[in-house]
Amino acid sequence: MPSSAKTFRHDDALLPTLLASSYVLAGYLLGGLSMLTDVWYLNLFGVLWFAHSMVIGAYLIHEAAHLSIFRERKHNRWFSELMLWITGCSYSNFDDISHKHARHHSDRADIVSFDFRPILQRHPVALKTLQILEWAYIPALEILMHALVIILPFIKPNRHKRRARVLSVLVIRLALFSYLASISLDFLWLYAIAYLLFLTFMRFMDVHQHTYEVFETLDQKRGPEAKLRDKHFEEHNTYSNLFSVKHPWLNLIALNFSYHNVHHRQQLQPWYRLPKIHKELYGADQTQVLTFRHLMKSFHKYRVPRILNGDPINLPVKHDEGESFIGVDGVSFLTAH
Repeated sequence: MPSSAKTFRHDDALLPTLLASSYVLAGYLLGGLSMLTDVWYLNLFGVLWFAHSMVIGAYLIHEAAHLSIFRERKHNRWFSELMLWITGCSYSNFDDISHKHARHHSDRADIVSFDFRPILQRHPVALKTLQILEWAYIPALEILMHALVIILPFIKPNRHKRRARVLSVLVIRLALFSYLASISLDFLWLYAIAYLLFLTFMRFMDVHQHTYEVFETLDQKRGPEAKLRDKHFEEHNTYSNLFSVKHPWLNLIALNFSYHNVHHRQQLQPWYRLPKIHKELYGADQTQVLTFRHLMKSFHKYRVPRILNGDPINLPVKHDEGESFIGVDGVSFLTAH
């Protein structure tokens, strides 16, 4: 058996993993260098590539969380930790992210340690501020969710052990940003734009993939109620939000994360096999498929009400191809809380 086959989960993984990882590293380095120049079109190029490299890096974290890249957990952890730094999400660790995401699959729900919706309803000033920012297409709620990864270890007793990591990452990142700002002060706002684009893209992919309930049970053992939600429930409350049905290669923009029903049915299948498996399993059946054109309308129309929304299960979103499907915010697999 070749050494690569012993290392990787799948014997055909070497080339796809190398290509995706190289794209991320190249975009991170060359995109970052482009943002350090004083040439506007290089800045624009750098921001877009840098943002997209973080997107692909994030979906490689998702692959690693399922242990679908390497055979051994430690190799998936090492790989994921690198991608966490690239995506600016290194305040979380691999084990927290994989645990939260595993609960999402096993409980067939969006599992969190707390639900921010009732909290926001009790604080109208904070809610109004978020609503104004979201109206202006600033992903303020997503920023808040990422900020909470930093804040919660200093508030919740069961997260105190994460303080050392958070403080270490903060010191290193602040030092790096200070150094890069000394080369070009413009880098700071260009990075901010790239990160906002990254968060917006990730949110767009998340909000319409499920009509799941939100449960505040992340810090608890899996409850008996989770067993009530079976595979039939999972299939009919999961949607594949494709960029294109006719041109499957366009879904590579999200590393095929959009083939979400297939992913939930066969979690160990790698990203590069999903379009073929989707075609084999579903053929021309688009019962659980929602497409980019319709979801963009919903994403725009409901960007403010989505802050407090929680979709009911078994919502008939296909009646208008998802255009009235509000979706749910704050459920990213990158924010392990």
